[in-house]
Amino acid sequence: MADFRFVHAADIHLDSPLHGLSRYDGVPADDIRGATRNAFDNLIRFAVDEAVDFVLIAGDAFDGDWKDMGTGLYFARAMGRLNEAGIPVYLLAGNHDAASVLTRSVPWPDNVHRFGTRHAETHVIAPLGVAIHGHSFANAAVTDNIALGYPAAVAHHFNIGMLHTSLTGHANHERYAPCSVEDLRAKGYDYWALGHVHDYQRVCEDPPVIFPGNLQGRTIRETGPKGAVLVEVQDRAITSIAPVELDVLRWARADVDCSGASDLETIQAGIREALARAQAEGDGRPVIARVTLSGETVLAGTLADRATGLRDDARAHAAAISPELWIEKVSIRVTPPQTATIEVGDEFLALLGEAPGNADLAAMLAADLAPFLTATAAIGPADADELRHAATEGDWSRLLSAAAVALEARLARGGDA
Repeated sequence: MADFRFVHAADIHLDSPLHGLSRYDGVPADDIRGATRNAFDNLIRFAVDEAVDFVLIAGDAFDGDWKDMGTGLYFARAMGRLNEAGIPVYLLAGNHDAASVLTRSVPWPDNVHRFGTRHAETHVIAPLGVAIHGHSFANAAVTDNIALGYPAAVAHHFNIGMLHTSLTGHANHERYAPCSVEDLRAKGYDYWALGHVHDYQRVCEDPPVIFPGNLQGRTIRETGPKGAVLVEVQDRAITSIAPVELDVLRWARADVDCSGASDLETIQAGIREALARAQAEGDGRPVIARVTLSGETVLAGTLADRATGLRDDARAHAAAISPELWIEKVSIRVTPPQTATIEVGDEFLALLGEAPGNADLAAMLAADLAPFLTATAAIGPADADELRHAATEGDWSRLLSAAAVALEARLARGGDA
């Protein structure tokens, strides 16, 4: 049994479009458009420099149907570089690049081995004693447990299972090819190379069941280091599973706890410190950060009123810290202290408290906001923590609650401090 090393990657989403970033002034849109290609280049370079024995791509190499042939040609050229280095690639189709999704194609180099869509297939690398099992998606929404149809382990081989799956479910990811870890373990494989979840996760240790995460973060939902994993095997035993950072820019959340703050200078200092931390955690890469102000403070009303000014302040702080630190947005989620004294009567406070459950008020709000939601639909989906997302989902109770809190903040004594 030969010793070998391989790279496990997934969710490259080559040429993925921006997700609404163009509406934020100052964000380097062109750099982000090229980020997935640059991260992919890093993957190819790493595989060649490390002289790995093979590369696994566990689904979503692409982000959907190609807008033009450029995406496919770029991928083919990258595969050609691996071919010149004698490195085979085992490619699985996920929900974003399923057979029913891609309408264009290009001839792949001979080193690219793709898995079929009708049933699980096995590719054997005889010189290494490796058997790789996989099943590509035939369409974009595979809801069956296709893991059950994978073959038994090949005797006297190191067996790898490749699967694009949400397992039993994962926040922020659609439920595709659902299965349990026990379903995977039952196959008797030595390693499971998963895709679909965009965070690095070691789901199981025996055998290792690994999500490498996506290659490059593309939205604020995809923060922190991104890349692939390098796996080393000796005598059919895994000796090392090491995450490899391949991203070219980072997304970060700069959270500022405003609890107890009574002056704007304290808030500004908190923003500077949070942005400095985000920039340092980028490990020398450009960083795009979302600043979120939270906590109870008598300044809640003031901060809500100064939303535009705070965004400009955050941009100024970012520019002073680094020319490669940008602000995606500033989210204000502060609340007034519960002990704040309100200079209005109890009846008015009672009305505020009842607003979130008032069906008539919700209906009026829905009608008033309908033109706004239609006009803003073109800029892309709202993030889950945005009020626009709540409106799009018809969560009028959440909107009314936010409005009630904001009004209460403005009425709180000290709110204009």
